[in-house]
Amino acid sequence: MVTVLDRARAGDEQAFRELTDPFRGELHLHCYRLLGSVADAEDLTQETLLAAWRGLDGFQGRSSLRSWLYRIATNRCLNALRDAGRRRPAEPVAPFDPPEPTVRGEVRWLQPYPDRLLAEIADEAPGPEARYHTKEAVELAFVTGLQLMPPRQAATLVLRDVLGYPVAEVADMLGTTATAVKGMLQRARAALEANRPRTVSRGPREEHELTRRFADAFTAGDVDTVVALLTDDAWLAMPPAPHEYHGPAAIAAFLHASTTWRGPRPLRLVPVRANTQPAFACYLAEAGQPAAHWAGMLVLGLEGDRIRAITRFLDENLPRHLGLPATTPAAPGGSRST
Repeated sequence: MVTVLDRARAGDEQAFRELTDPFRGELHLHCYRLLGSVADAEDLTQETLLAAWRGLDGFQGRSSLRSWLYRIATNRCLNALRDAGRRRPAEPVAPFDPPEPTVRGEVRWLQPYPDRLLAEIADEAPGPEARYHTKEAVELAFVTGLQLMPPRQAATLVLRDVLGYPVAEVADMLGTTATAVKGMLQRARAALEANRPRTVSRGPREEHELTRRFADAFTAGDVDTVVALLTDDAWLAMPPAPHEYHGPAAIAAFLHASTTWRGPRPLRLVPVRANTQPAFACYLAEAGQPAAHWAGMLVLGLEGDRIRAITRFLDENLPRHLGLPATTPAAPGGSRST
């Protein structure tokens, strides 16, 4: 009996798609976790599938097709991360004079991951030994933590603690030993846990109310109210700009400068979700104009009834990657979109 795999090996592209399409979404998410960029994840997912198509004769069935694809994707991502020529995004020039940042962030290539893509992944099927659920393993703090690790450590943690592969299988995927995997895993876990936000239970109603208050204050330029919603250790980052502001006072100084520059121009925030977190697509209009134009995206990191992180993504290519419009009707008076 001729199987789908037999047909794919014989050069049937439709059969190959039938084999691999169920895994495309989760492979894209896997590449995103390791690379921190939706755009790079798109490229590496395509590279993975092309490599699988070309190397299908080498698939002996000793592991599942899913595991074989993850092996290819992981090693393609590691190769990309080792590439000395990997370009960092150009640092944008602020249209106003920002205050001195608290620190200069390292992960300037970070991009948000739209929840609509998560919804397209039917079942990531993590193994029974996975330590992290899909939700927390795609939050910005988690993905940022991965970017700050040595790449093989990050890959080890994702394969073992997110996807739940046994140590021996992770070692085989990475071409190393079980002992080395255990060592990398120990270091990766310690690095990640040191910077994870405290988990506080919060219902949908509380989240909606907190984000509503933030959006109303932000669009109105009410910096004092925004700052009152922050935790004492809150921070604000703006990839691909390296500027980070830590603490309510530093954040307030930046927001005052930004709000002064915006002046009377209406700002519209359109609620979306990214990285399983509340987010807003930002659109800025000139006074009296009917259309508002893309002005970045805000992703909020919540902790209980406060906001611990504000990440504003400034990449002009994000609407294309995230499936969002580049322009939208300006809301009357700059009011928040609901």
